[in-house]
Amino acid sequence: MSVQFGRWNFEGPPPAPEYLEKVAETLAPYGPDSNESYSKGGIKILYRAFRTTRESHREVQPHVSRSGAVITWDGRLDNRAELISELRAPFTVDTTEVAIVAAAYEKWGDECLAKLIGDWALSIWNPQDCSLLLGKDFIGTRHLYYSFDDQHITWSTILDPLVLYAGKPFKICEEYVAGWMAMYPAVHLTPYSGIHAVPPCSSVMLRPGKHGVNCVVARYWDFNAKKRICYRTDAEYEEHFRIAFSTAVRRNLRSDCPIVADLSGGMDSSSIVCMADLVIARGQAECPRLDTISWYDDSYDDIEPDTNELRWVVKVEEKRGKAGLHLNANKLATARGSRTQDHFESVFDNHRFAAIPVPNRSQDGLFEHYNAYMKSSGHRASLCGIGGSEFLGDGTPNPKLELQNFMARLRLPKLVRQLNAWAAKMRKPRLPLLWEAARDFFPLAIQDKIDPENVLPLASWLHPGFVRRNCAALYGYPSRTELFGPLPSFQDNLRALDGDRMLLARSPLQPEFLREVRFPFLDRDLLEFVFAIPREQIVRVGQRRSLMKRALVGIVPDELLNRRRKAFVPPESRKDAAATWPSLAELGERLITHDLGIIDLERFQEALEGAQRSEEISSASLTHTLTIESWLRHLATHGVLTAPAPQKKQRFPSHLQAEGLHPPTQPKSLASYVCKTTWKGGENDEIRNARTHCIDCDRCHPEQRQQDGQ
Repeated sequence: MSVQFGRWNFEGPPPAPEYLEKVAETLAPYGPDSNESYSKGGIKILYRAFRTTRESHREVQPHVSRSGAVITWDGRLDNRAELISELRAPFTVDTTEVAIVAAAYEKWGDECLAKLIGDWALSIWNPQDCSLLLGKDFIGTRHLYYSFDDQHITWSTILDPLVLYAGKPFKICEEYVAGWMAMYPAVHLTPYSGIHAVPPCSSVMLRPGKHGVNCVVARYWDFNAKKRICYRTDAEYEEHFRIAFSTAVRRNLRSDCPIVADLSGGMDSSSIVCMADLVIARGQAECPRLDTISWYDDSYDDIEPDTNELRWVVKVEEKRGKAGLHLNANKLATARGSRTQDHFESVFDNHRFAAIPVPNRSQDGLFEHYNAYMKSSGHRASLCGIGGSEFLGDGTPNPKLELQNFMARLRLPKLVRQLNAWAAKMRKPRLPLLWEAARDFFPLAIQDKIDPENVLPLASWLHPGFVRRNCAALYGYPSRTELFGPLPSFQDNLRALDGDRMLLARSPLQPEFLREVRFPFLDRDLLEFVFAIPREQIVRVGQRRSLMKRALVGIVPDELLNRRRKAFVPPESRKDAAATWPSLAELGERLITHDLGIIDLERFQEALEGAQRSEEISSASLTHTLTIESWLRHLATHGVLTAPAPQKKQRFPSHLQAEGLHPPTQPKSLASYVCKTTWKGGENDEIRNARTHCIDCDRCHPEQRQQDGQ
């Protein structure tokens, strides 16, 4: 996973040498294999390579095409043979991928992006039409950020140089913080107003003009909702899946050094390892060796041994005849102390800038061992099972999507037949199963009123204005299922795909833990097949992962294919009784999250005191809030924020020097939802009023927008 940086000054001299020196020093730990650059007039492009394929060792980047376009490519091109054939160019199997991409751009222009299959991010500066094209693959496995003003455009693989060397402080993007507190921010957002992320499956075209930079963000490709794959027999579906899955695994095995696979003992990681062994045995893989690394937790072996995945890991290792590295997560858990206060103070190291609110995982004992193993064994790439469970029917078998498909297409006889079959298998009445499927077609506001218990309450200490402005992000951008249009199962697949995209977007590169993570289940061709087949192939009555299990018989050990999972809740006695939460005074008596209007100070103090008394308070929400507070203080220490005016109801003396902070921006939400939160002792009046007016956050009443300052 190489890194790139570019700065384009429209008029005047190139970027200052001291500025470029600082940027180059920041990029260096991420790309140990080369230090290359391009310079002409007001443009400067830097490239640092992290090589993982045979062809990448012959690349010279940035690459200048025949027409003079300057291309910087970070990625792995999975369909290089097909592109070479389609381009009809005198290329060979040894041709570098950046040369293939350059030829594709010369022939098709920006339309070439839709033809590039693999994990990639690229930038193309075209001096002929004075434009900059940025793009990412359809899933967003690579990062690429950009910012611009009237004088210049800056882009980079990592956020650090865009933030630290901008020469100005930034406002915090409220919507990003809200999305992060709900687990995943939207993929186009960064924490900083004015700095943007290139969305997955999209291109960003930037051109300087008389009235500033013209920026056009466009989708270059998407899944075809009308595509259908229908076979007569189950065997044909199974064969197609095996071919598509083996192709996906083979593509991700292309490497000039050994690859390590994360083997957790679950169905997804086990399937990847077993299929990879088959591909390697057939001589179809380009990697010299596949190793595995597994972590397990033996905390509850005396209560429920099935929670320990090591026994399933061993089954796969026995089949492949080779043991991997085993790490006991219980024993390697980082000693963070007994107090949450201790953890709060050490989440972010001020000696290493954290551009997003994700602590450095390389300090964790588990990842220290993981990293040491990869370095000692020469691994540079790892295989991860993300995507399998989301699209191949993991979890308790549920008829909802199948029934919704029949409803949307008015296939009433089959709806009745399958409803009866599922009701008999699940031993549930038919009407509740039918209602569970039908309710998703109602507008979200009506769903909330009909079934309010289905909506999880937000943290009671969030400021009402913050909730009003960012309720969609706080609820994870929910959306209703459309009755007319794409099949409901197709819509659900796209929602799951967006979830994976947001997960990858908030996973930062870490120079201390360099590796290229690959995701076979997120292969574009494999997902196209899965999205186009009937839902009843994926999940059948009482059978989860039906197609996957049928197709992998003889490849994955039978014990895993027939494994029955048990629900297990850790007993209360296993909680760390010594753990305590910090008081407000211990946190420093002034909270930046309060000054920015994110939390209500009094209610947050009540929540902390309640947690200290072991009351039912969401520990995850408290931890998220404390992490955001710690991160904001970290940013203040680095001087990258503008100063907020302290809230009028500040009750504590200020000793935290937060120079450079400013009230938050109010970005427009991407989705709409009913504003709702639950407060201790009842619903807050301000929130109740917000729910009355703000039924749709994108089209709320003018008087409410004026009140919120939007």
